[in-house]
Amino acid sequence: MITFPADYNSILERIEHIDPIRYSKTRNFIDGDVTYLSPYISRGVISVKQVKDFILKKGFKLYQIEKLLQELAWREYFQRVWQAKGTAAINAALKQEQVDVKHTQMISAVATAATGIEAIDEQIGNLYHTGYMHNHARMYTASIVCNIGKAHWLQPGKWLYYHLLDGDLASNNCSWQWVAAAFSSKKYFCNQENINRYCNSNQRQTFLDKSYEELPEMGIPNALHQTVDLSLHTVLPKADAIKIDSSKPVLIYNSYNLDPNWRKEEDVNRILLLEPSHFANYPVSEKVMQFILDLSKNIEGIQLFVGELDELIQLTGNAVIISKEHPAFEHYSGTKDSRDWMFPQVTGYFNSFFSYWKKCERYL
Repeated sequence: MITFPADYNSILERIEHIDPIRYSKTRNFIDGDVTYLSPYISRGVISVKQVKDFILKKGFKLYQIEKLLQELAWREYFQRVWQAKGTAAINAALKQEQVDVKHTQMISAVATAATGIEAIDEQIGNLYHTGYMHNHARMYTASIVCNIGKAHWLQPGKWLYYHLLDGDLASNNCSWQWVAAAFSSKKYFCNQENINRYCNSNQRQTFLDKSYEELPEMGIPNALHQTVDLSLHTVLPKADAIKIDSSKPVLIYNSYNLDPNWRKEEDVNRILLLEPSHFANYPVSEKVMQFILDLSKNIEGIQLFVGELDELIQLTGNAVIISKEHPAFEHYSGTKDSRDWMFPQVTGYFNSFFSYWKKCERYL
C-alpha cells in the first residue's frame, strides 16, 4: 500500500523515478504507474514546473510525455479557474446548476465503504488508511454519489477533501463539478464493466452492472438511499510561543505553501500560520494535519503559529510580511511572491481545459 514520506530527499527520489511512458500507458488503471506526487504539489513542497522541468531534461520526445504534462497542467488549470473566478465561485456552480438533485447530504454507504461495489469500497477504505485515492477511483466515487445517488456535489466534496493528503480546493471542487455537470456539458457515468477493467475486479450483478444508456434513467439504488449529515472538524495542534525578530522580514507559510526552498538563503523569520477560520471553512482530518506538520519540518527554523493573521501581525512589530500569492489567502497583507507556475504566460479563465492546453502547448 502506498505511503507518503514527508522528508524532502524522499520526495526528490520520487520525482527521479517518474516514468512518463509507463505513466501514459497505465495511469487509468488502479495499479498503474502514477507519480504519487500530488500531495507534495498540493502542499506547495514541490511545483508542477519543477516536475515538468525534470521530465523535459530527460530527453523524451514530446509525444511520449504529453499525457503526463497534460495531467500536471490540469492542476494548474484548476488553479487559474480559482484565481479568475474566486473562492465563492468554485464553492458554487461554475457553469450551470447540477440537475436531478434529490438531497444535499452525504450518502451513508459511501462514507462507510459499503456501496456493494467491491472495488470502490476498497478504494474508500484505502483513502481512510492512506489519505490518498487514485484519480479514476475519485471519478467513480463522485459519479456514484452525484449521478446515481443524486446527491448534490458540495457536501460529498467536503468529505473527500477532508481525507485527502493532496486536498486542493480547486482540483477537488472543480473535479466534483465536472463529474456532476456543473462544470462540464454532461454528467460522467461509470458502469461495472468499466470499473472491472480498470480496477482488476470481476464483479457482476451490481446496481452498476448496466449499459451506459440505462444508467441515466435508473432510480436511486436501495444501497444509496440512506444519507448522513457530515460532521467534519479540524483538530489544530497546540503551539509554543513564537519569537519574532522584527528587524527581519516574516515569511508566512501555510497548508498550501510548504516550500523548503522559498527564499532559503535569506535571514528571515519563518512562520507556519494555521488559521482556525480557514480550517473551520475547509476542515481536514488529523492524518492530513499531521502530514502538513511533518512536511513543514523540511523548512529550517520554521515556527508554528496557530491563530488568525491579525494576531500574528500584532507580534511582528514593524517587520515586513512576505507570503506567496494564493486564492485561499488573499487576505494576507504585505508582499506576495508569485508561485512557480508551469505556464506563467497563460493566465485568466478558460472555458475548458483543452482551450487552456492549446495555448499552453505553444510554450513547450
